[in-house]
Amino acid sequence: MDAWGDAPRWRKSSRSSAGACVEVAPRPDAILVRDSKNPQGAVLTFSRDAFATFIDGVTAGEFDLRRP
Repeated sequence: MDAWGDAPRWRKSSRSSAGACVEVAPRPDAILVRDSKNPQGAVLTFSRDAFATFIDGVTAGEFDLRRP
């Protein structure tokens, strides 16, 4: 259980491979993120706006290590 009264429903990307991924759980006013290799470890909480901004950056290639 969490602050919203029920257990988070964790999802992992279908593109996940070699165990190097995170899981997300949408909540009414936040997005929870955890390391899929350590589900009992720390859980990060992001506002929906902050997470959307992050996803926009990923989609735009802002974090691409091969990018000049």
